[in-house]
Amino acid sequence: MLAFMWWMVIGLVAGLFARLLVPGRQPMGVLLTMLLGMAGSLVGGFISSAVFGYSPADPNIHAGGLFLSIGGAMLLLVIYLNMNRSGRVGPPL
Repeated sequence: MLAFMWWMVIGLVAGLFARLLVPGRQPMGVLLTMLLGMAGSLVGGFISSAVFGYSPADPNIHAGGLFLSIGGAMLLLVIYLNMNRSGRVGPPL
């Protein structure tokens, strides 16, 4: 349970940094920002395991893990914003 709460906190931090670094309007609240960061952590974890050979089940926290979480969240946010602008997801901005 504590690990999931920690993952939520890291997800919120990664989501906030991703929203700060990606320009443009991002109409989402705290919960969606947290979910964005958590999904970014999954994407970053897959990139980390593919590039650096880290196991996704590795319990240690790596400094690159937060950076890859932010990068993964930024990637997902850019994809979401591009899909939203083209009218495929949600209301237009």
